[in-house]
Parts: sequence; C-alpha cells; structure tokens
Amino acid sequence: MRYARVTGCASLSVRALRRALLVASVVVPTVARPAAAQDVPNREAALEVRKRFLMDLDTLQSKFLALSDAIPADKYAWRPAPGVRSVGEVYMHVASEYYVYAPMSYGAARSPVIPRGPDAFKTFESKATKADVQKHLKEGFAYAKQQIEGLDPAAITGTKKLFGGDRTIVETSFIMAGDLHEHLGQLIAYARMNGVTPPWSK
Repeated sequence: MRYARVTGCASLSVRALRRALLVASVVVPTVARPAAAQDVPNREAALEVRKRFLMDLDTLQSKFLALSDAIPADKYAWRPAPGVRSVGEVYMHVASEYYVYAPMSYGAARSPVIPRGPDAFKTFESKATKADVQKHLKEGFAYAKQQIEGLDPAAITGTKKLFGGDRTIVETSFIMAGDLHEHLGQLIAYARMNGVTPPWSK
C-alpha cells in the first residue's frame, strides 16, 4: 500500500493487518445478501481484525514516541511552508485521532478531551510543544486502546453506522491505519529535513 512505502518502516504490521482482513473474508458466515457477503465479519473474524489493528497501533505508537523523543524541542514549531502543520501540530493531530477517530472507527465513544467542532480541533492542535505532544500521544493512545478493547464482540461484527455510513471494521481499520501511517511518513520526512534520523533507522 502507498503509506507502507512512504514510511519505509511499517510494512510488516500492514502485512499482518492484511492477513487479518483476509481471515475476515474467509471465516465470515453466509448471509442473505449476495453482494459483498464475504466482507461482513462474524465474531471470530471481528476479534482477529481488532487484535491485528491494535497490534498495528502499538507499532505506530512506539515509532511516534521514539521520533518525538529524537526531535529537539526547538524544532516543534518548524513547518515546511506557511499554512502547513508544524512538527508539533502534526503530532497533536495524531493525538486527536487517538482521542476521536480511532475509537469512532469501531463505534466507541470519542473522548471529551476535544469538544465537537473544527475550532476545537484547531485549538487542540495549536498547543503543540514537545511536552504537550508527548503527554497527549500517551494519553490519547491509552484512551483509544481502552475504548476499542472494551467493546463487546457483538458490537464490532457485521455492518454498523461508522464514519457516517454503513461500514464494517474491516473498512474502518484500513481507513485509520492508512491515515496514521501517512502521518508517520510525514513526520519522518519532517525529521529528516531537520537533520534527525529516525531512531529505528540507525
């Protein structure tokens, strides 16, 4: 996938998620709808998809944290061009996805840390010092994992109203993983433009 090539660091976890999604397509029950029946996960498939998705989140989080440690605090305000998110703002955007969109992708509750509305997201992302970033990466990640792990298997099977449409966690897992891998690639590029080598590349 494109974001796996961009990051150059997460292809194994992406392959693991793909394998889980293949399992989902094999073990789903036969349903009345002739179209896309194989894409609707049953309990066993849903549990496997969730397990693999959370494993991928673990890998992403370890790299987000390692890279955030490696980037000096005075580089957090650096941005590649006017109007583009700074280093710190990209990290805070990742944290906002942990708080809001990662739980929502499984039908769980978003965190009250970020109120509803685009202005609330902008305000949250603007507080982007190294200390802010590391605090919210850790707390947002913990919130997302707790919410997703706490869901009853019945709540993640079949098709649900997710992200404003009728979707399965197979679809939304790819949406979330793809977006987070893209931001990891973005942060790797930002780091290298500032002379910082990702710790796992040394």
